[in-house]
Amino acid sequence: MKKILYLSLFSLLLIGCKEKNVEVDKDYVSPAPAFCEDSAYQYVAEQCAFGPRVMNSAAHDSCGEYIAQKFRSFGAVVYDQYADSKLYNGTPIKMRNIIASYNPDAPARILIAGHWDSRQWADNDPDKANHNTPIDGANDGGSSIGVMLELARQLQLANDSNQVKIGVDFICWDAEDSGEAANNNPNSWCLGSQYWSGIRHIQGYTARYGINLDMVGGNNTIFYREQYSMKYAPTVVDKVWGAAQRIGYGKFFSYEDEGGYITDDHLQVNQGGIPCIDVIGSDTENDGFPSTWHTLDDNIKHINKETLKAAGQTMLEVIWTEQ
Repeated sequence: MKKILYLSLFSLLLIGCKEKNVEVDKDYVSPAPAFCEDSAYQYVAEQCAFGPRVMNSAAHDSCGEYIAQKFRSFGAVVYDQYADSKLYNGTPIKMRNIIASYNPDAPARILIAGHWDSRQWADNDPDKANHNTPIDGANDGGSSIGVMLELARQLQLANDSNQVKIGVDFICWDAEDSGEAANNNPNSWCLGSQYWSGIRHIQGYTARYGINLDMVGGNNTIFYREQYSMKYAPTVVDKVWGAAQRIGYGKFFSYEDEGGYITDDHLQVNQGGIPCIDVIGSDTENDGFPSTWHTLDDNIKHINKETLKAAGQTMLEVIWTEQ
Protein backbone atom coordinates (compact mmCIF):
# COMPACT_ATOMS: atom_id res chain seq x y z
CA MET A 1 0.00 0.00 0.00
CA LYS A 2 1.27 3.46 -0.76
CA LYS A 3 1.32 5.32 2.49
CA ILE A 4 3.43 8.35 3.32
CA LEU A 5 4.26 8.78 6.97
CA TYR A 6 6.10 11.71 8.49
CA LEU A 7 6.74 11.24 12.19
CA SER A 8 8.60 13.48 14.61
CA LEU A 9 9.89 11.06 17.19
CA PHE A 10 11.97 12.32 20.07
CA SER A 11 13.75 10.23 22.65
CA LEU A 12 11.20 11.23 25.26
CA LEU A 13 8.41 10.06 22.98
CA LEU A 14 10.06 6.71 22.46
CA ILE A 15 10.37 6.20 26.19
CA GLY A 16 6.71 7.09 26.62
CA CYS A 17 5.64 4.70 23.87
CA LYS A 18 7.27 1.78 25.64
CA GLU A 19 5.89 2.65 29.06
CA LYS A 20 3.80 -0.25 30.36
CA ASN A 21 2.09 1.52 33.24
CA VAL A 22 -1.00 3.24 31.84
CA GLU A 23 -3.30 5.02 34.25
CA VAL A 24 -6.77 3.49 34.00
CA ASP A 25 -10.06 4.42 35.64
CA LYS A 26 -10.31 1.53 38.10
CA ASP A 27 -14.03 2.14 38.66
CA TYR A 28 -14.99 2.02 34.98
CA VAL A 29 -16.85 -1.13 33.89
CA SER A 30 -16.96 -1.59 30.14
CA PRO A 31 -20.20 -2.90 28.63
CA ALA A 32 -18.24 -4.62 25.86
CA PRO A 33 -17.48 -8.34 25.80
CA ALA A 34 -13.91 -9.63 25.88
CA PHE A 35 -12.10 -9.69 22.55
CA CYS A 36 -10.44 -13.07 21.94
CA GLU A 37 -7.03 -12.48 20.42
CA ASP A 38 -6.53 -16.22 19.88
CA SER A 39 -9.52 -16.31 17.56
CA ALA A 40 -8.36 -13.22 15.67
CA TYR A 41 -4.89 -14.75 15.29
CA GLN A 42 -6.44 -17.94 13.89
CA TYR A 43 -8.42 -15.95 11.32
CA VAL A 44 -5.20 -14.25 10.20
CA ALA A 45 -3.47 -17.63 9.91
CA GLU A 46 -6.34 -19.06 7.89
CA GLN A 47 -6.14 -16.19 5.41
CA CYS A 48 -2.38 -16.67 5.02
CA ALA A 49 -2.88 -20.39 4.43
CA PHE A 50 -4.42 -19.60 1.04
CA GLY A 51 -1.15 -17.99 -0.07
CA PRO A 52 -0.63 -14.38 -1.17
CA ARG A 53 -4.03 -12.77 -1.87
CA VAL A 54 -2.87 -10.89 -4.95
CA MET A 55 -5.27 -9.74 -7.63
CA ASN A 56 -6.37 -12.26 -10.30
CA SER A 57 -5.07 -15.25 -8.32
CA ALA A 58 -6.78 -18.43 -7.14
CA ALA A 59 -5.61 -17.70 -3.59
CA HIS A 60 -7.31 -14.29 -3.74
CA ASP A 61 -10.59 -15.74 -4.96
CA SER A 62 -10.59 -18.61 -2.48
CA CYS A 63 -9.82 -16.34 0.44
CA GLY A 64 -12.63 -14.01 -0.60
CA GLU A 65 -15.04 -16.93 -0.34
CA TYR A 66 -13.62 -17.81 3.07
CA ILE A 67 -14.09 -14.26 4.39
CA ALA A 68 -17.65 -13.97 3.11
CA GLN A 69 -18.61 -17.37 4.50
CA LYS A 70 -17.06 -16.58 7.89
CA PHE A 71 -19.14 -13.43 8.21
CA ARG A 72 -22.26 -15.34 7.20
CA SER A 73 -21.51 -17.99 9.82
CA PHE A 74 -21.43 -15.19 12.41
CA GLY A 75 -24.91 -14.02 11.43
CA ALA A 76 -24.08 -11.14 9.12
CA VAL A 77 -25.95 -10.16 5.99
CA VAL A 78 -23.23 -10.22 3.34
CA TYR A 79 -23.15 -8.06 0.22
CA ASP A 80 -20.67 -8.69 -2.58
CA GLN A 81 -19.59 -5.77 -4.71
CA TYR A 82 -17.83 -6.97 -7.84
CA ALA A 83 -16.15 -4.58 -10.23
CA ASP A 84 -13.65 -4.49 -13.08
CA SER A 85 -10.67 -2.18 -12.79
CA LYS A 86 -7.10 -1.76 -13.98
CA LEU A 87 -3.78 -1.51 -12.21
CA TYR A 88 -1.50 1.44 -12.89
CA ASN A 89 0.34 -0.64 -15.51
CA GLY A 90 -2.87 -1.39 -17.40
CA THR A 91 -3.41 -4.93 -16.12
CA PRO A 92 -7.16 -5.69 -15.91
CA ILE A 93 -8.30 -6.93 -12.49
CA LYS A 94 -11.47 -8.34 -10.97
CA MET A 95 -12.26 -6.68 -7.63
CA ARG A 96 -14.53 -7.87 -4.85
CA ASN A 97 -15.49 -5.67 -1.92
CA ILE A 98 -17.12 -7.73 0.81
CA ILE A 99 -19.61 -5.97 3.10
CA ALA A 100 -20.99 -7.70 6.19
CA SER A 101 -23.88 -5.96 7.96
CA TYR A 102 -25.35 -6.35 11.44
CA ASN A 103 -28.77 -4.93 12.24
CA PRO A 104 -29.22 -4.08 8.56
CA ASP A 105 -32.50 -2.25 9.17
CA ALA A 106 -31.11 0.09 11.84
CA PRO A 107 -31.00 3.68 10.51
CA ALA A 108 -28.02 4.66 12.71
CA ARG A 109 -24.88 2.93 11.44
CA ILE A 110 -21.12 2.88 11.81
CA LEU A 111 -18.63 1.18 9.53
CA ILE A 112 -15.40 -0.60 10.35
CA ALA A 113 -13.19 -1.43 7.40
CA GLY A 114 -9.88 -2.82 6.21
CA HIS A 115 -8.39 -4.29 3.05
CA TRP A 116 -8.15 -8.02 2.44
CA ASP A 117 -5.81 -8.19 -0.57
CA SER A 118 -2.05 -8.53 -0.18
CA ARG A 119 0.76 -6.91 -2.14
CA GLN A 120 2.12 -8.75 -5.14
CA TRP A 121 5.58 -7.24 -4.84
CA ALA A 122 7.87 -7.40 -1.78
CA ASP A 123 9.35 -4.10 -2.93
CA ASN A 124 10.60 -3.10 0.53
CA ASP A 125 12.37 -6.39 1.23
CA PRO A 126 16.05 -6.04 2.21
CA ASP A 127 16.90 -8.57 -0.49
CA LYS A 128 16.31 -6.99 -3.90
CA ALA A 129 15.97 -10.46 -5.40
CA ASN A 130 12.60 -10.67 -3.61
CA HIS A 131 11.17 -7.40 -4.92
CA ASN A 132 8.91 -9.11 -7.48
CA THR A 133 7.73 -11.81 -5.07
CA PRO A 134 4.17 -11.71 -3.62
CA ILE A 135 3.80 -11.42 0.15
CA ASP A 136 1.49 -13.16 2.60
CA GLY A 137 0.25 -9.86 4.01
CA ALA A 138 -0.40 -11.24 7.48
CA ASN A 139 -0.24 -7.82 9.10
CA ASP A 140 -0.78 -5.64 6.03
CA GLY A 141 -4.31 -6.73 5.29
CA GLY A 142 -4.80 -10.00 7.15
CA SER A 143 -4.71 -8.53 10.65
CA SER A 144 -7.53 -6.08 9.93
CA ILE A 145 -9.79 -8.82 8.62
CA GLY A 146 -8.87 -11.09 11.53
CA VAL A 147 -9.91 -8.39 14.00
CA MET A 148 -13.15 -7.67 12.13
CA LEU A 149 -14.10 -11.34 12.04
CA GLU A 150 -13.66 -11.59 15.81
CA LEU A 151 -15.73 -8.42 16.25
CA ALA A 152 -18.43 -10.06 14.15
CA ARG A 153 -18.31 -13.23 16.25
CA GLN A 154 -18.76 -11.18 19.41
CA LEU A 155 -21.75 -9.36 17.91
CA GLN A 156 -23.38 -12.73 17.22
CA LEU A 157 -22.66 -14.00 20.75
CA ALA A 158 -24.16 -10.98 22.52
CA ASN A 159 -27.10 -11.96 24.72
CA ASP A 160 -30.42 -10.17 24.84
CA SER A 161 -29.36 -7.88 27.68
CA ASN A 162 -26.18 -6.76 25.95
CA GLN A 163 -27.09 -6.59 22.28
CA VAL A 164 -25.91 -3.72 20.11
CA LYS A 165 -28.80 -1.66 18.77
CA ILE A 166 -26.99 0.35 16.11
CA GLY A 167 -26.12 -0.98 12.68
CA VAL A 168 -22.52 -2.11 12.18
CA ASP A 169 -21.06 -2.65 8.72
CA PHE A 170 -17.74 -4.38 8.17
CA ILE A 171 -16.26 -3.50 4.78
CA CYS A 172 -13.41 -5.55 3.37
CA TRP A 173 -11.77 -3.49 0.64
CA ASP A 174 -10.13 -5.12 -2.34
CA ALA A 175 -7.23 -3.90 -4.49
CA GLU A 176 -5.82 -1.55 -1.87
CA ASP A 177 -2.25 -2.78 -2.10
CA SER A 178 -1.52 -2.89 -5.83
CA GLY A 179 -0.45 0.71 -6.29
CA GLU A 180 2.58 2.23 -7.94
CA ALA A 181 5.29 3.06 -5.46
CA ALA A 182 8.03 4.32 -7.79
CA ASN A 183 6.20 7.38 -9.13
CA ASN A 184 4.20 8.20 -5.99
CA ASN A 185 0.85 7.95 -7.77
CA PRO A 186 -1.83 8.11 -5.00
CA ASN A 187 -4.69 7.27 -7.38
CA SER A 188 -3.17 3.88 -8.15
CA TRP A 189 -3.92 2.66 -4.61
CA CYS A 190 -7.15 1.86 -2.77
CA LEU A 191 -9.06 0.88 -5.90
CA GLY A 192 -11.78 -0.99 -4.04
CA SER A 193 -12.61 1.89 -1.72
CA GLN A 194 -12.43 4.32 -4.65
CA TYR A 195 -15.11 2.28 -6.38
CA TRP A 196 -17.31 1.95 -3.28
CA SER A 197 -17.13 5.64 -2.50
CA GLY A 198 -18.67 6.34 -5.91
CA ILE A 199 -21.07 3.39 -6.06
CA ARG A 200 -22.25 2.15 -2.64
CA HIS A 201 -23.27 -1.44 -2.01
CA ILE A 202 -26.73 -0.06 -1.12
CA GLN A 203 -28.05 3.02 -2.87
CA GLY A 204 -28.03 5.97 -0.51
CA TYR A 205 -25.96 4.18 2.14
CA THR A 206 -24.38 6.37 4.78
CA ALA A 207 -22.98 6.01 8.29
CA ARG A 208 -22.31 8.22 11.29
CA TYR A 209 -18.60 7.58 10.83
CA GLY A 210 -16.06 5.00 9.77
CA ILE A 211 -12.93 3.45 11.24
CA ASN A 212 -10.40 1.94 8.84
CA LEU A 213 -8.01 -0.63 10.31
CA ASP A 214 -4.60 -1.30 8.80
CA MET A 215 -1.58 -3.21 10.10
CA VAL A 216 -3.16 -3.82 13.51
CA GLY A 217 -1.27 -7.01 14.39
CA GLY A 218 2.46 -6.27 14.28
CA ASN A 219 5.23 -6.30 16.87
CA ASN A 220 6.27 -3.05 18.60
CA THR A 221 3.10 -1.42 17.31
CA ILE A 222 1.82 2.02 18.20
CA PHE A 223 -1.10 3.91 16.65
CA TYR A 224 -0.52 7.61 16.02
CA ARG A 225 -3.26 10.10 15.17
CA GLU A 226 -3.06 10.23 11.38
CA GLN A 227 -3.44 13.67 9.82
CA TYR A 228 -6.20 13.08 7.27
CA SER A 229 -8.15 11.59 10.18
CA MET A 230 -7.51 14.71 12.23
CA LYS A 231 -8.56 16.90 9.29
CA TYR A 232 -11.79 15.12 8.38
CA ALA A 233 -12.92 13.38 11.57
CA PRO A 234 -11.19 14.70 14.72
CA THR A 235 -14.15 13.80 16.94
CA VAL A 236 -13.92 10.18 15.80
CA VAL A 237 -10.19 10.17 16.58
CA ASP A 238 -11.03 11.45 20.06
CA LYS A 239 -13.72 8.78 20.45
CA VAL A 240 -11.38 5.91 19.54
CA TRP A 241 -8.28 7.14 21.37
CA GLY A 242 -10.42 7.96 24.40
CA ALA A 243 -11.92 4.48 24.38
CA ALA A 244 -8.43 2.94 24.28
CA GLN A 245 -7.27 5.06 27.21
CA ARG A 246 -10.40 4.26 29.19
CA ILE A 247 -9.92 0.49 29.00
CA GLY A 248 -6.16 0.44 29.49
CA TYR A 249 -4.65 0.44 26.01
CA GLY A 250 -3.17 3.91 26.06
CA LYS A 251 0.33 2.58 25.42
CA PHE A 252 -0.87 1.52 21.95
CA PHE A 253 -2.95 4.62 21.09
CA SER A 254 -0.52 7.49 21.48
CA TYR A 255 -1.38 11.04 22.46
CA GLU A 256 2.33 11.90 22.61
CA ASP A 257 2.64 12.90 18.98
CA GLU A 258 0.72 12.82 15.70
CA GLY A 259 1.47 10.83 12.59
CA GLY A 260 1.62 12.13 9.04
CA TYR A 261 -0.76 12.20 6.10
CA ILE A 262 -1.28 8.63 4.92
CA THR A 263 -2.91 7.59 1.66
CA ASP A 264 -5.20 4.77 2.71
CA ASP A 265 -8.79 3.62 2.23
CA HIS A 266 -10.15 6.05 4.82
CA LEU A 267 -9.30 8.94 2.51
CA GLN A 268 -11.70 7.60 -0.12
CA VAL A 269 -14.46 7.20 2.48
CA ASN A 270 -13.95 10.79 3.61
CA GLN A 271 -14.07 12.05 0.05
CA GLY A 272 -17.31 10.10 -0.33
CA GLY A 273 -18.88 12.12 2.46
CA ILE A 274 -18.55 9.87 5.52
CA PRO A 275 -16.10 11.01 8.23
CA CYS A 276 -13.57 8.22 8.61
CA ILE A 277 -10.29 7.72 10.46
CA ASP A 278 -7.31 5.44 9.96
CA VAL A 279 -6.11 3.24 12.81
CA ILE A 280 -2.80 2.23 11.25
CA GLY A 281 0.17 0.63 12.94
CA SER A 282 3.58 2.26 13.21
CA ASP A 283 6.69 0.73 14.73
CA THR A 284 8.14 2.13 17.96
CA GLU A 285 11.59 0.83 17.06
CA ASN A 286 11.78 1.73 13.35
CA ASP A 287 10.31 5.25 13.48
CA GLY A 288 7.76 4.45 10.78
CA PHE A 289 5.89 1.50 9.33
CA PRO A 290 6.60 -1.98 10.70
CA SER A 291 9.85 -3.55 9.59
CA THR A 292 7.84 -6.31 7.87
CA TRP A 293 5.98 -3.83 5.63
CA HIS A 294 6.08 -4.94 1.98
CA THR A 295 8.62 -7.66 2.78
CA LEU A 296 8.50 -11.45 2.84
CA ASP A 297 8.58 -11.23 6.64
CA ASP A 298 4.98 -10.02 6.65
CA ASN A 299 3.83 -13.49 7.61
CA ILE A 300 2.03 -15.20 10.48
CA LYS A 301 5.28 -15.59 12.45
CA HIS A 302 5.33 -11.84 12.99
CA ILE A 303 1.75 -11.39 14.19
CA ASN A 304 1.48 -10.20 17.79
CA LYS A 305 -1.60 -11.26 19.76
CA GLU A 306 -1.26 -8.39 22.22
CA THR A 307 -1.56 -5.89 19.38
CA LEU A 308 -4.61 -7.69 17.99
CA LYS A 309 -6.15 -7.55 21.46
CA ALA A 310 -5.50 -3.83 21.87
CA ALA A 311 -7.04 -2.96 18.51
CA GLY A 312 -9.94 -5.38 18.82
CA GLN A 313 -10.91 -4.56 22.40
CA THR A 314 -10.84 -0.86 21.59
CA MET A 315 -13.17 -1.44 18.65
CA LEU A 316 -15.56 -3.43 20.85
CA GLU A 317 -15.55 -0.57 23.37
CA VAL A 318 -16.43 1.89 20.60
CA ILE A 319 -19.22 -0.32 19.24
CA TRP A 320 -20.79 -1.11 22.62
CA THR A 321 -20.78 2.50 23.76
CA GLU A 322 -22.20 3.90 20.48
CA GLN A 323 -25.88 3.75 21.32
